[in-house]
Amino acid sequence: MSLTEAVVLAAGHGTRMKSATPKVLHPLLGQPMLQWVVEACRQATGRPVTLVVGADSDGIREAVSGDVRFAVQAEQLGTGHALRQTQGTFADEVNQLLVVNADLALLTAETLVRLIEAQSEGDSAFSLLTARSSQGRGFGRLIRDQDGHLLQILEAAHATDEQLAIDELNVGVYCFDVAWLWDHLPKIEPSPKGEYYLTDLVEIAGRQGASMLAVELDDLDQTIGINNRVHLAEAEAALRRRLNQRWMLAGVTLQDPNSTFIGPRVELAQDVVILANTHLEGATTVGEATRIGPNSIVRDSRIGSRCRIEASVVEGAVLENDIDVGPFSHLRKGAHLEDRVHIGNYGEVKNSRLGRGVKMGHFSYMGDATVGADANIGAGTITCNFDGKQKHDTEIGEGAFIGSDTMLVAPVKIGKGARTGAGAVVTKDVPDGSIAVGVPARVIRKVPADHD
Repeated sequence: MSLTEAVVLAAGHGTRMKSATPKVLHPLLGQPMLQWVVEACRQATGRPVTLVVGADSDGIREAVSGDVRFAVQAEQLGTGHALRQTQGTFADEVNQLLVVNADLALLTAETLVRLIEAQSEGDSAFSLLTARSSQGRGFGRLIRDQDGHLLQILEAAHATDEQLAIDELNVGVYCFDVAWLWDHLPKIEPSPKGEYYLTDLVEIAGRQGASMLAVELDDLDQTIGINNRVHLAEAEAALRRRLNQRWMLAGVTLQDPNSTFIGPRVELAQDVVILANTHLEGATTVGEATRIGPNSIVRDSRIGSRCRIEASVVEGAVLENDIDVGPFSHLRKGAHLEDRVHIGNYGEVKNSRLGRGVKMGHFSYMGDATVGADANIGAGTITCNFDGKQKHDTEIGEGAFIGSDTMLVAPVKIGKGARTGAGAVVTKDVPDGSIAVGVPARVIRKVPADHD
């Protein structure tokens, strides 16, 4: 029975990105490209993934999550040298080694499983992933003899025009028999630049008559290797198409898939509708029949069922069910809206809980506040929650009515069923059922009986 572990080669500098950020940490749909590769390898093998990194790799170690190990390639001496840094790190029962370049972020676990199974079912020294395309994309060409036997992988930089016309490409993904690999890896000779290349194993295997298996990949999107910002944009577009198609087939309506951005950790229920130019990012979940957009951003938030979010930003918030927000509102970290809350245009909520049925029409701000059920927040109402040194809380009772342009100077409590007049500046608590008006506000009477 074959047991496979994966090695991801991530030690390259990526100078063509022209960036202070390591190439493998550039994001695709909000996730480092390396993380895509690591997750595909982990899913394919069900085992920890070994990353070969450079000596200055603190950023990579911090950015990559999951069950990973690290091997350090202190000198950049080629892919063969990089793989040698992992020798001795695997359990004795591991008999196959999957090796993947870190910039192949679109590879799927299904493709890797197919390569692993092909190697497991035969007696080859190794199997390699290939593709046929008239666009070389810098990949090496497979050189075969007249009988079709693989002789060599020729790097594009060293190929003639005739050889560059070969359409069989080496993708840069291998599955090795472990015993054969460790026996033959030291036999790779250095290049004129003093580097050791895994592709030279093809010639070594060919000279000894060892079997090699080429597994062809039909989905050319998966062959997109990322070496510069143009490739990065191409890969992002391909990933977005893949994820958007998955969600549409799962029962989600995307009005305009080309302008819809859905991150890899987002979860959507059936009958969700996403309108144009909308971004769903981070660990976001959306319930059934909710409609988001157009022109909205939802990040790291939990959205319930039958909600409506239009032209607004929601980040780090919880929305329960039957809530409508916007247009042009902002729900910030810690906002929690219970069922049937209404947030109109140009409203902002931060670190506050709004109870069932609260209405906050427009041009208002609730910060560090607790608002009781069915309270009404008039236009222009603001909780003055920061005194220049620290934040203070505001409490608004159930059924309270806050008049337009009210300033609630925290810490302050508005009682159940209480009311404030338009333009009031409230600096002291307002008892249940009372009316406060003026600057500063003062209680003038109880709410009439017909308003109880």
